[in-house]
Amino acid sequence: MRLQLTHLRLLVSNYKDTFLFYRDVLQLDVDWGDQNSGYAEFSTGYIKLALFPKDLMDQVITRSDQPSAFSGQNQASLIFAVDNVDEVYQRLKDYHALLVTQPVDRPEWGIRTAHFRDPDGNLIEIYTNLGIVS
Repeated sequence: MRLQLTHLRLLVSNYKDTFLFYRDVLQLDVDWGDQNSGYAEFSTGYIKLALFPKDLMDQVITRSDQPSAFSGQNQASLIFAVDNVDEVYQRLKDYHALLVTQPVDRPEWGIRTAHFRDPDGNLIEIYTNLGIVS
């Protein structure tokens, strides 16, 4: 059996604002759905990014088997490569996005990064390669 990852689905509380954020601020192409459809898919390259309301997923999956987690702990992060971290960061700042870290070179990683959150609180990193050859 061969598994192929095709989608990353975020289960969100604020579907409409999160949809508009990914469409209008991050400027991802919408493959399916809109701000009122309750499900959407965005083109990100090889893997689709999908949004689905948490309350609708709760109707499908019970929470009785869910492990406890600390509310302040990030469980996952979306990572996007961009051409220019500073330009995207400024667009996010102009949008009044929840910014977590300013752009910073991370030579030990070979990238420049910045972090922010979408309207549903999901942590997102954007990065650009620094062109450091190791």
